[in-house]
Amino acid sequence: MDYGELEEDTMGMTITTGSCTLKKDDSNLVGISIGGGAPYCPCLYIVQIFDNTPAFHDTSLAAGDEIVGINNKSVKGKTKVEVAKMIQLEKDQVIINYNKLHADPKQGKTLDIVLKKMKHRMVENMSASTADALGLSRAILCNDSLLKKMDELERTSELYANLIEQTRQLLKSIFELSTTHKAFGDLFASIGAREQHASASEAFFKFGQSHRQIDKFAHQLMKTIKPMISDLNTYLTKAIPDTKLTIQKYADVKFEYLSYCLKVKEMDDEEYSYASLQEPLYRVETGNYEYRLILRCRQLARKKFAKCRQDVLVKLELLDQKHVQDIVFQLHRFITAMSKYHADCYESMKPIISIFPIEVDLPANILEFSKNSQEIKSGHEFQDEVKSESESDDDEEFSKFKSDNLVQEKNDPNLIDISND
Repeated sequence: MDYGELEEDTMGMTITTGSCTLKKDDSNLVGISIGGGAPYCPCLYIVQIFDNTPAFHDTSLAAGDEIVGINNKSVKGKTKVEVAKMIQLEKDQVIINYNKLHADPKQGKTLDIVLKKMKHRMVENMSASTADALGLSRAILCNDSLLKKMDELERTSELYANLIEQTRQLLKSIFELSTTHKAFGDLFASIGAREQHASASEAFFKFGQSHRQIDKFAHQLMKTIKPMISDLNTYLTKAIPDTKLTIQKYADVKFEYLSYCLKVKEMDDEEYSYASLQEPLYRVETGNYEYRLILRCRQLARKKFAKCRQDVLVKLELLDQKHVQDIVFQLHRFITAMSKYHADCYESMKPIISIFPIEVDLPANILEFSKNSQEIKSGHEFQDEVKSESESDDDEEFSKFKSDNLVQEKNDPNLIDISND
């Protein structure tokens, strides 16, 4: 199809003119790739600016900008190969005259880009074989090592959560044990205060005092170990989530960059297919501004992607270092505190061994028990006297009853006396 003479379709984008002088590197390159040109496109434009090249460091040029001249010589009507040779023939440095394309990146973020981005997110979770079967693995970076760090962070989070829980359980057990030691200390001190024998009283008091000291050692241990929970929780609730958020942002930028790469590839294929059929393509003949817009968006997305990747690498390195140092420090703190606690408990109980066996004045206790027995015995005698008086009254009543019955028997003629029998 022949479109004839068509005007440029800038799609609402503006253009300003400018020029820059680029010093060539040791390989006689300035670091740009060129697209467009005769016979299909009326203009030549920058497709890509390579990293760490003269054009990259100069920052005047960007993908999508139109090249209008080399050393103030017009390149209109030339092919991209001819323009590349013009640059190569220049020594030391080259002046590039350009038309700067002022494009809004939001304009290039079309529905097609959003859908491609969603597809990349879906394929990212697929296996490499599944992605190959769907023909999608070439469009994304499968098995990204940085994204796999998310699984490692999950395992690290689980490790820290278990450490925090175990530390809390340990502190609870230490507190209960210290409460028991304090109760034993109070009990033995009370026994010592009531014991009449001097040596036994002192022994019980020392034994109770040792248990009270162990209770204090336990509180010191808890004060040392308790900050572990705060430190581990900071790493768990702040450092790891912050790194996860950075990785998620990196993944989002990565998928966006890959979407633009795929879009450029599709537009290239479309252009090549029309060229092979020797048919004109409207967007190419009108300045290819749509394609140049996508090139600019891809460059910006790539720059953002590179920055996010660097941020992720730095954060992961710092997180790994903090993880190693933090684990070593916390374990050292825990082991040192437990060792000191057991050593202090041993030193506190060590002198107590010499006070055993404890001598107790048992005769005094027996006499006290005998006195109590006498009181109990007197109570029983009182009960026996009351019982005796009651039995005497009963005997008198029974004798009286018996004599009355005998009188009645003698006066009753119907009764037969068989006592002699």
